[in-house]
Amino acid sequence: MLRGVTDGDDTLRMVEGLRLLGAGVGRAITTASDADHSGAAVADPVSVHGPIDLDAAPVTVDAGLAGTTSRFLTAVSALRRNPVVVTGGESLRRRPMAQLHQLLRELGANVASDTGGGLPVTVSGLVRSSNPRTLTARGDVSSQFVSAVMMIAPCIGGVRVVLEGPVPSYGYLSMTADVMTHFGARVSVSKNEIVVGSEPYRAADFDVPADWSSASYPFAAAAIVGGEVRVLRLRRDGAQPEEDFVTVLEKMGCSVRVDTHGVTVSRDTRQPLRGIDIDMSAMSDLVPTLAVVAACASTPTRIRGVGFIRHKESDRLGDMAHELRACGVVATEHDDGLTIEPSELRGCTVRPHDDHRLAMSLALLSLREPGIAVDDASVVAKSWPSYWTAMREGLRIG
Repeated sequence: MLRGVTDGDDTLRMVEGLRLLGAGVGRAITTASDADHSGAAVADPVSVHGPIDLDAAPVTVDAGLAGTTSRFLTAVSALRRNPVVVTGGESLRRRPMAQLHQLLRELGANVASDTGGGLPVTVSGLVRSSNPRTLTARGDVSSQFVSAVMMIAPCIGGVRVVLEGPVPSYGYLSMTADVMTHFGARVSVSKNEIVVGSEPYRAADFDVPADWSSASYPFAAAAIVGGEVRVLRLRRDGAQPEEDFVTVLEKMGCSVRVDTHGVTVSRDTRQPLRGIDIDMSAMSDLVPTLAVVAACASTPTRIRGVGFIRHKESDRLGDMAHELRACGVVATEHDDGLTIEPSELRGCTVRPHDDHRLAMSLALLSLREPGIAVDDASVVAKSWPSYWTAMREGLRIG
């Protein structure tokens, strides 16, 4: 039984994908009633009964725009004996998946992609081995490729993954290992090697922690206009790399208070926001959030180490810089990040480029300049369908 599951489109696509693969999934969707603005609506509880049906007929799984869902379900689908086609929306089909496909081939799966490493992809045929397999993966590619392999490893006799080069997303691999361990897997993670044993998963209940990525938006609002925002149920336990975002806000002039119930971020309006020079590779999903805070700072900000986020739902460097400039912000795009300088905001309508994080971040600028509006606002349904309601009620956006 899973408790505290968010009700975004990514989750819905995962649930439907697991059902198509033969797993039993039951969920009762309710709306979060406590006004803590800590994330999307909650589906509570969600029951999952496995295993998937390995001998079922061929099927097509549509991941929509959910990159994480597509990658994890591609790996799970490879366990089936009959072909599974994993596909998605137009922007997801443009995202690179070649390394995941290659890792699955090296494990022995049948993998076919007419696009040379993207979606749609057809997978099947990965069987259990009596000896753990050894793979080599670049450490600087999406951690989700490695996490996908980690998750299926107990089902195929174990895997050893050697990581080459720097691993900026190490925190996400550790988080994957922690969750797998909770369900009975034996996992060892170091800076350059991951070993997953052949011990099978076992059923267990799991409480999904509140999401630090979602919390970044109300926290950023407090930084931008001053005042105080409190998010309940957050834990600073080191499990989510994004929890360090509040440390970034502290360095920029905010105050942070942590207690047993949650986290509070505040800024005295007499305390100006300061720019910062920072490597964001360990929490790259929050680059758009930091960018809008930086647009309201009194000194320049340099964001580094995140060239790889050009291949997310959007080009999160180029597209973000373009939309910031439309708002009057002096934003310079670099190969590995952005420079954002103190600027006078102006009203405009920004485009999120099919990216929920751009939409949620850019909307925060309307707290400073009410003439800023977001086109295609429904894109937030990917991760937080009730974002506009939550932020309007809690922060008076719009």
